[in-house]
Amino acid sequence: FPLSLAELPPSEFMQVADSTWLGLSVVSNGRAPSGCQATGVTKIARSVIAPLAEHHVSVLMLSTYQTDFILVRERDLPVVIHTLAGEFDIYKEEGGECVPVTCDDVSNGFLKPKPAASPTLHPVQSPQTRFCVLTVAPDTLPAIATMLIDVLFYSHSPPREAGASSQDLDSITFFAFSLIEGYISIVMDAETQKRFPSDLLLTSSTGELWRMVRIGGQPLGFDECGIVAQIAEPLAAADISAYYISTFNFDHALVPEEGIAEVIQLLQQRQESGR
Repeated sequence: FPLSLAELPPSEFMQVADSTWLGLSVVSNGRAPSGCQATGVTKIARSVIAPLAEHHVSVLMLSTYQTDFILVRERDLPVVIHTLAGEFDIYKEEGGECVPVTCDDVSNGFLKPKPAASPTLHPVQSPQTRFCVLTVAPDTLPAIATMLIDVLFYSHSPPREAGASSQDLDSITFFAFSLIEGYISIVMDAETQKRFPSDLLLTSSTGELWRMVRIGGQPLGFDECGIVAQIAEPLAAADISAYYISTFNFDHALVPEEGIAEVIQLLQQRQESGR
């Protein structure tokens, strides 16, 4: 975000979390375990998401068309590095170069985390909306700029009441646009996609559609850990792909449409076993 939040004028319409977050991404060495087909956040569920949850580190997940990002609070960085150093080579960016990081670099002030309490199992809702995960070439972005602005700022349906139950969640308004290092990633429902020129939007060769599970019956906050793990771990065990987006209020996992029934069953079993 190029503009410091401190420079933004105070507003009753904007909420700012009181933490600075750092982005982590896992760069594959190209050697996937034999027989592993899962993609998205489930690829890193066992090696990153679960260990951080066990060490009581709260994370925000942002899947994009190109990769997955794990956002952690800056104050948690020593715990994160100590937790992941046994499994990964860890690097930081300095002046555009990747520099190795060792535990010694962040050991000052490192405290062994307190044992984490059992995480809250949040309700999972599954709207009927079908979603597309897309990208667009940066040089064609101006051609869809007007439609993007319209969808982002002028086409929202009235917000649903905060207390709406899962039975009432027949559809959901959800549109995500990210621009990270020049790479564009878009998530939109199948009906909204029809408004855009089909020859400008790029997706996988299979053109799969995705269904969503939304986590949380009320805004989740940022001090709780294990929310991403609640979804990612059972899906990873079943080798099911997932595309995950944390937001200020809720967490959202997109799964292939043909697998939604199995996903709901897995998550319901997880809910029952955790009670």
